[in-house]
Amino acid sequence: MCVAVRAVSVNYTFMREAVNAPPVAYYDYIIIGGGTAGCPLAATLSQRSRVLLLERGGSPYEDGRVLSMLHFSDVLADTSASSPSQRFVSEDGVINSRPRVLGGGSCINAGFFTRAGAGYVRAAGWDPREVLAAYRWVEDVVAFQPALGPWQAAVRRGLLETGVLPDNGVTYDHIPGTKVGGSIFDADGRRHTAADLLRYSNPDGIDLFLRARVARILFGYKGEWTKPVARGVVYRDAQGGTHVAYLNRGGANEVILSAGALGSPQQLMLSGIGPADHLRSLGIDVILDLPGVGQGMSDNPMNAIYVPSPSPVEVSLIQVVGITRFGSYIEGASGANWNSHPSGTQPPPPRNFGMFSPQTGQLATVPPAQRTPEAIARAVEAMSQVPDAALRGGFILEKVLGPQSTGSLALRNLDPDDNPSVRFNYFAHPDDLRRCVAGISAIERVIRSRAFSRFTYPNFAFPAALNVTADFPVNTLYGGRRFGGGGGGGDPRALEQFCRDTVMTIWHYHGGCQVGRVVDRDYKVLGVEALRVIDGSTFNASPGTNPQATVMMLGRYMGVKLLKERMLVEGPGV
Repeated sequence: MCVAVRAVSVNYTFMREAVNAPPVAYYDYIIIGGGTAGCPLAATLSQRSRVLLLERGGSPYEDGRVLSMLHFSDVLADTSASSPSQRFVSEDGVINSRPRVLGGGSCINAGFFTRAGAGYVRAAGWDPREVLAAYRWVEDVVAFQPALGPWQAAVRRGLLETGVLPDNGVTYDHIPGTKVGGSIFDADGRRHTAADLLRYSNPDGIDLFLRARVARILFGYKGEWTKPVARGVVYRDAQGGTHVAYLNRGGANEVILSAGALGSPQQLMLSGIGPADHLRSLGIDVILDLPGVGQGMSDNPMNAIYVPSPSPVEVSLIQVVGITRFGSYIEGASGANWNSHPSGTQPPPPRNFGMFSPQTGQLATVPPAQRTPEAIARAVEAMSQVPDAALRGGFILEKVLGPQSTGSLALRNLDPDDNPSVRFNYFAHPDDLRRCVAGISAIERVIRSRAFSRFTYPNFAFPAALNVTADFPVNTLYGGRRFGGGGGGGDPRALEQFCRDTVMTIWHYHGGCQVGRVVDRDYKVLGVEALRVIDGSTFNASPGTNPQATVMMLGRYMGVKLLKERMLVEGPGV
């Protein structure tokens, strides 16, 4: 399969480079972060107000890799300063990525589209009818029904055969059982992102500046010794020029952080809102001592089993999910692809195994603490030496709902472009580890099912699958780990060790500005006026099996709500 990489031209007349921004300007809303929530939020607010949307990265439409499913791993593997994906390594040692592009995480993720469950909506205090309307507004532009290839169809039948029931068919809804979800990749493998939702914008109501790096939020005070009030932002363009944007006068005008689970708590701290001792240690003037900023950081742990196949498999990302009743989600991705580059490329491009390519940082051959750049380089080189037949297969993965384990985020320095320090504490809570073990056991049942027999070698023992996974792509990288003998999955303690040693991310990290700790249920920052956070940093748990649909929904939902509040303040004729 060979796909040409070309950028798609999108003519947003309101989108410009930050170097072309005025030195000083005034707006009703200033949104920091043109990501998965920021784009739908800005598009909605532009209908009745003047909006500034600041994105630190570039446009997805100028990089054809972003929009191609076959080049999914190429974006994650690009560690250059201009990459749409900015790599970071948590203090746990797990390699991860954060977006640096208009459209945010929807530009670099695996594309699965599914809504939050009804219980999640109730717990968040959202209006179910407005939530459904917001989901549909998003889905009309970015969601598609995937066509299952043979391997994905076998995963689906295997889940049903092994009791992950009922069969829920094709649905965006989050309900127990097995389903085919949506995808932001269309039938041609083209990615559709949150940036596409900007087509809903009123062009006269929005300014969007790319490569605009916010240095800090500006505050004032009402009266004497009262709450701080957000007044505007200072940002810099790609050439180092400084720009200031202020809020217009008016009680409904606000600064809104939509910079994501790393960016939003980081920006609050850089602006003087966060744990006072930590801020003072870096010489930051404290605007408000808010200890919850940076707390409650979570990343849903993901572990996968590599299944070598005697039959050819299609190249696919996540399409099918088994939503179990023991708190683990079972999904699959298949197919090695190393023909997405023009033939004759010198040197030959690294082999590509989609979301499990070692060059993306998804490396299970060594425990997290040993996943160094050198280990990645060895794995990439080793993969280039392995016969094609050895890489014919796919991964079945499990990821833990919630999760219960939490960590924290802290600043390393005063540079908003640098990654903060973050620790997720994978499997610190015993429930997460229990769910991982149950998920691995569920994968074993799927692999052993009659429905999946076409894609497994005869008499292939499951412990062998664990060992192949731990040693993927070759068995010379890291020796000494063996997870059981013949027969079944073996000792649960061995599976627990497998979970710890092979844990990876599936890029669903959240927290840092959680409801009740940093913001109220309307996403207003506690103790501050005219400042909200609207993105995944406010979540206490990841919604559904993939958060991106809900983050996009939240941008639209809150945009509609803010416009209604604005009408109450200003009247319908304004």
